[in-house]
Amino acid sequence: MSQELEGKVALITGATRGIGAGVALALARAGAHIIMIGRTTGALEDMDDAIRELGAEATLVPMDLCDGDAIDRLGGHVAEKWGKLDILIGNAGILGPISPMGHIPPKEWDQLMAINVTANYRLIRAFDPLLRAADAGRATFVTSTVAETNRAYWGGYAITKAALNCMVKTYANEIGNTTNVKANLINPGPIRTSMRAAAMPGEDPETLDTPHDIAPLFIKMSMPDFQANGENISYADYKAGVYGDKF
Repeated sequence: MSQELEGKVALITGATRGIGAGVALALARAGAHIIMIGRTTGALEDMDDAIRELGAEATLVPMDLCDGDAIDRLGGHVAEKWGKLDILIGNAGILGPISPMGHIPPKEWDQLMAINVTANYRLIRAFDPLLRAADAGRATFVTSTVAETNRAYWGGYAITKAALNCMVKTYANEIGNTTNVKANLINPGPIRTSMRAAAMPGEDPETLDTPHDIAPLFIKMSMPDFQANGENISYADYKAGVYGDKF
């Protein structure tokens, strides 16, 4: 097992399924200690078993990301135990209703904003000092193509991802010239997940890449020698070799 990230501490939200689970396992294989945030204890324990089978270790954090105070408390715990955070993966997100804008219930709109936008702001707020304390802090947030295409009926999800893009790029500009931290976005495109199945129920999932397939890109973007900052990295472009020697 490669130990490229041995001694590194990595935090990942939405770590119990889909892309989050695939990335958590890949980070563990690379030697990182994984702080896994998820909604249910049972799913976190299942992931912990899988990580232990790899000979790695994890810290389990059952948490509702709508609880900003809990994110702050976690920042304090990480500071006390490790004094740094090397890798932050803002993966958790919800699809919300695919419907005309005027038909989105206010409660579901508020939940979309809370999970897809505000929770990531709270993560930046809580963990920015710990990323700065690391030798080469790396933060990666999961976005979507719909943030830039204004696709009909996708307004709730698309608007929150557009806000996330703006937030991460703004943060990247703030840290770019004064710290060793790099912050970027990753656009997975169509990946075989439950969210993709909910959004595209008629699609054959066997035609899609898996979370295991995309996980190595997250690892590359988490490495100390990855120098991009404030960029939106497309998995499809990465596979096509568009980025050349950047990776």
